[in-house]
Amino acid sequence: MASTFTCSIDDGHPSDLRLADLLHKHGLNATFFIPIRNSENYPVMSTSQIREIGASFEIGSHTFDHCFLANLNGPQARYQVNAGKQKLEDILGKPVDGFCYPGGKYRHEHVDLVKLAGFHYARTTENLCFSPGKDRFEIPTTCQFYPHTKSVYLRNFVRSMHWSQRHQALRIMLRHQSWIERVYALFDYANEHNLVFHLWIHSHNIDDLNLWTTVDKFFSYVTDHVPSADRLDNKQLVRRMYH
Repeated sequence: MASTFTCSIDDGHPSDLRLADLLHKHGLNATFFIPIRNSENYPVMSTSQIREIGASFEIGSHTFDHCFLANLNGPQARYQVNAGKQKLEDILGKPVDGFCYPGGKYRHEHVDLVKLAGFHYARTTENLCFSPGKDRFEIPTTCQFYPHTKSVYLRNFVRSMHWSQRHQALRIMLRHQSWIERVYALFDYANEHNLVFHLWIHSHNIDDLNLWTTVDKFFSYVTDHVPSADRLDNKQLVRRMYH
């Protein structure tokens, strides 16, 4: 049996359009988590570009200004969660069901804010997981498409807890020196054991590091190993895993 593949693209950078083209080329679904503005001074797609992506892919919210919720007071956090959802729904003319916590920086009360805002699920930046977790408002990932060092994954492993669920992925990571070998090795393990492989990407990283050929090859590899019925966006994953 094959794994389930899902992909998240964060931050709404204009290069998301190029990434969307690659996903479409390989028959892969994905969810784009988009803020309306980016407080870190990265550009964000225009209204027309968001609609273009939304015609083919799921759009989720990433707050209004891409703010780390843990750094905000209660009213500020509530505004970022609610206003980001409302503006995207105004742009798209349809409900926005998914949310992603910027930077993975949030507290328990922010999970409650996301629920009260009417989202159906939320994604974190926790990595090294081969499942969608036990809570649809704190969905983890498997890995980021980025040349992180082993020390980064070790720090994330310790900080994010859930060690029993993540130790196998960490062992796989530590066996390989090359970051891209780690990505393939994690995917192969998920595929061999019929697990979930959740990849997340910043398209501006792909630009900055000139990884377009690398990500294109990986998408092709995924398509060769995962049937189309198991290539899901985040909302489809939640529907399948949380009946």
